[in-house]
Parts: sequence; structure tokens; C-alpha cells
Amino acid sequence: MKKSLNHVFIVGLVMFALLFGSVSTVQFLAADSLRTNPMNNRTLLEQLSRPRGPILIDGEPVAKSVPVDTQYKYQRQYGGEGLPAEMYAGITGYYSVIGGSTGIERTEGSLLSGLDDRFFYDQISNWLTGQENMGAAIELTINPKAQKAAWDALGGQNGAAVALDPKTGHVLAMVSTPGWDPNPLASHDTKKAQSAYDKLLKADGQPAVNKAIGGKQYPPGSVFKLVTAAAALEHGDYTPDTELDSPTRLDLPQTSATIGNAGGAACGSGGKATFEHALAKSCNTTFAKLGMDIGEDAMAETASKFGFGESFESPIKVDASQFPEDLNPPQLAQSSIGQYEVRTTPMQMAMVAAAIANDGKEMQPNLVKQVKNARTLEVMETPRPKTFSKPMSKESAGYLNQMMQKVVTDGTGGAGAISGVKVAAKTGTAQHAKGAAPHAWYTSFAPADDPQVAVAVVVENGGAAGSAASGGRTAGPIAKKIMEAVIS
Repeated sequence: MKKSLNHVFIVGLVMFALLFGSVSTVQFLAADSLRTNPMNNRTLLEQLSRPRGPILIDGEPVAKSVPVDTQYKYQRQYGGEGLPAEMYAGITGYYSVIGGSTGIERTEGSLLSGLDDRFFYDQISNWLTGQENMGAAIELTINPKAQKAAWDALGGQNGAAVALDPKTGHVLAMVSTPGWDPNPLASHDTKKAQSAYDKLLKADGQPAVNKAIGGKQYPPGSVFKLVTAAAALEHGDYTPDTELDSPTRLDLPQTSATIGNAGGAACGSGGKATFEHALAKSCNTTFAKLGMDIGEDAMAETASKFGFGESFESPIKVDASQFPEDLNPPQLAQSSIGQYEVRTTPMQMAMVAAAIANDGKEMQPNLVKQVKNARTLEVMETPRPKTFSKPMSKESAGYLNQMMQKVVTDGTGGAGAISGVKVAAKTGTAQHAKGAAPHAWYTSFAPADDPQVAVAVVVENGGAAGSAASGGRTAGPIAKKIMEAVIS
């Protein structure tokens, strides 16, 4: 009997310990994650019962909380004077009663809601004074003139554009088209919000995808020749004047296939072209042969240093661009001109251009300029610029800068030229599906002698030009408008 009672006592003690541990885990270890979970209706009710901090563009709110007469005291409102909600949706994202949040609303959610640990003393002060708790104001790095220029120039075409400050990594523009309106998703009517969400997911052109940073990646075509050129300069004995093999058609080893130049044209003379001329005229055969000559290891290493293969936060997540592995010679040749399985985002190609502009130093892209007290606008935090990588030497970057200027003055990139300003650029016309019009690319920076902005633009399926599109003619004028908006 005593033995049985001992067993019962031990079992009861173990069950009590498990119960105590479970309750403690919920109350202490998991409390914060449960409290901040966007699906926690109690948390949502608490957060929407006080004003969420605004998201600011040049001091003006592009997202703010407004008082409403519902169980939730405040509702999120997007857009502002000269700041159309559709133009900024890919950046702000939404804050909704049906599915939490996206974009800056998500990544900076703890600051915007006022739940961040940095508000501890403010919350005590507010409790003592009877003031309402408020979240922080998030001031973005976006230049509204550059953002509007990108939006207007892309027009009704599907595509994306990114502009960076090469020296700081500040994101000056980030547009994905078509845009969308986050306001219906912010409705407190769950049926209306859900209907708006479902409609957004089914809309033509995939507006819910921020094409500037991921979700949908593109073959870069000839803009990737900047990476190939950097690999050659870093791993071989090359200068802009180096003469390279430049056949009209390049026979690919291990196959009967060949690579030709656009329109079947020759590049250079006598089967040769200088490195500078080959980039200016975007010679496919020259760069395909160059990529095979320097080898897969040099190509992969250089692509990796630029950021290919690595995702990061800006603070919005930027998907990793891809350079393929285990390539045979024909695949390496195709990859060296931005085809085969190379895939990238406009953000990544803007980073490549920015690194060249910044003497070979690539800065971490960043959207947050300052975190401010929403009530007093006192600055709480200013993120410092961070170095992302050093993909090339200052000398190599100088050579590429010089060569990219020739793309504008003597090559395929003349549509991006700005009167009285030195512009460095590279064009790309990327094949991606049999029978489909090519994607049109343009990446550039200006002024080339004192860079203030680096840009990458992609127009899906040639946009309005369709199969007649080219990177220079189709995407070049868009990049030009963005650069002008920054340096004017």
C-alpha cells in the first residue's frame, strides 16, 4: 500500500512540475512572442486602441493612424499630399485586422506600435502623466521627386526601379508596378478587408509582389556583363585597352550551339575588340569568351562579393539573387552574359552600379533615415551607413566607371544621357521565354565624376515596345528621369 502511495505521489509531483513548467513558459518565456503575434486579437485590439506611429517621407506622412468610431479606436490610412498610396505600397506595406502586416509596417512594427523596449521609460512617463502611449515615427530615406519620377516614367508598364545613394546605401526610390492601394486592407470590416486581399492576390501584373526586391526575379541579360567585367579586372591582367577575342559568332565547346551578337553584327574588327569597346557595344561573343577564359571560380567569387546568393534586410527583406553552380563551359558562357540560370533583382543590379560608383565599396541598402518620437519629433535613432562588401579594388572600379561612360557616349546607352552631366551606364535586353518579348534593363549612375545616385530599371516583356524593346531605348529614358530628379 505504501509503495502504491509513493507511486501516486511521484506521478502527481511530476504532473505538477510539468504543469508549472508549462504555465511558466507561457507566462514568461513565450509571453512576448504571444503578445506581439499579429494574430493575437487581444494584442490587435490593444494596438488599434492607440495611435500607431506614422511613416514619413520628407517629413510628410505616407501612413498614419486616424480616429474612427469602432471597437478599434484608430485605423491606418495610406497616402498623403503628393504621396499616392499606390506609389508607396511596396514600401509601406499594410497593417490589417485580417493578416497582420507587411513592408515597413511589419519590419518596424515594434517601433510603430510603441511596444519596443526603447519605449519603456516613455510608457512609465505616460502612465504617470495620463498621456496616451504612441509609437515612433519612421522617417524613410526615399527622395519623393525620384520616387515620382520612377513611377511616372514606368507608367502602365510592368516592372520595377531602384535608386541608391552610392556613398550611404540610402534607398532614394523603390517602385514596383503595377502599384496597389493598401487602404481597403486596413478596413476594420473583416469581410471587406479579406475581399480586398483576395482581389490583390489575383490582380493582373502581380501588384502584391515587390518586384524591386524579390518574389519575382529576372534574367539580367547584358547588365550582368558588369559583374563579368569586374571579375576579369580583379582576376586577370586586363585594362580598358586590352584587346579581346571578338568573333561575329562564338562556337561553344562540347556542343554545336553558337552565341552571336545582337542583330548578328560584328564587334570590333578582325575578330578583336578592346575591352572598353566590347562593353560599350555590349558584345555577347566577347563577354561569353571572357567568362570562359577567367573561369567559373572567378565568376562565382565576384558575383558572391556583389551579393549574389545572399538575402538581407533593408530593413524589408531583399531576396537573394542567383548565380548558378557547377557550370560546364557552354553554361558558363551563357551565364557570363546574364542568361542561362542567372536571376536577379533591380535592387541587386543597383547595388552593382553603386559599388562601381563608390570606388569598389558596396554599401548596405537602407530605407530608414531616422526613428523619431511621434509626439515631439525628437530623433531617437539614426541608422549609420554600413559597408555590405568590397567586391573590387578602387583601380578596377575606376576602369569600369570609365568604360561605362563609353556605353553612354559611344555605345548602347545613349538614351540615358543627361546634358552637361557625365553618366555611366550599362544596358541589357534579357531573353527569358521562347516567343516572349525580352525584359529591358538599364543600370547607371551619375554624375560619373561625383556619383550621387545609382539606378537599376527593368521593364517586363519590353513594356509598350514589346518584342521591339531594348534595354537602352526602353529602360534608359526611365533611368534618366530618376537620375535627373536626384541631381537636379
